[in-house]
Amino acid sequence: MKFFADTADTAEIRDLAEAGLLDGVTTNPSLIMKSGCDFIEVTKEICGLTSGPVSAEVVSLDHAGMMREAEKLRKIADNVCIKVPLTIDGLKTCRALTSDGTMVNVTLCFSANQALLAAKAGATFVSPFVGRHDDNGFDGMELIRDIRLIYDNYAFATEILVASVRHTIHVLEAAKIGADVMTAPPAVIKALVKHVLTDKGIEGFMADWAKTGQSL
Repeated sequence: MKFFADTADTAEIRDLAEAGLLDGVTTNPSLIMKSGCDFIEVTKEICGLTSGPVSAEVVSLDHAGMMREAEKLRKIADNVCIKVPLTIDGLKTCRALTSDGTMVNVTLCFSANQALLAAKAGATFVSPFVGRHDDNGFDGMELIRDIRLIYDNYAFATEILVASVRHTIHVLEAAKIGADVMTAPPAVIKALVKHVLTDKGIEGFMADWAKTGQSL
């Protein structure tokens, strides 16, 4: 399963890339606002930190507006992936862009039917939001299972990009189901390394090493 970082924080992105834990990046208007950076400039910088897809989201809601914005965004770098909402206009834009060889991430997916439409429109990625699904009384991981089954039934090329990941269990379950990608805040990705027995093991080794009086 590929790991995307859901952030516009370039320091965090660089740190994950150096650890070999970065296959791409997802951004959205909220993350750009949080970074306090210029939209175009920070997207360009992020694209230089990874060779993987970098999702940059349009802000128009109509097809013509989305296409105008996508034209600007895809000029930033070859690894820009245009992010569009799962609406009819978003699907029109997806079809037009993917037909032209541009990667598209169809976002804000909350049902298997919506995911089916995204695949029909030729999406490179579809982003079901598991955390927000859970928040509203639904089972986010069941949604991933349904999408996986449908995509496998028809050999759709669209990759399932599990989004709105809140904790490490979401990552584990997504991997067990067979999701293609998960995107999470850097803190969640880094938390995957944590285990109490690992910490205790290191503590024990260090204590024993100190008793030897040696140094390396």
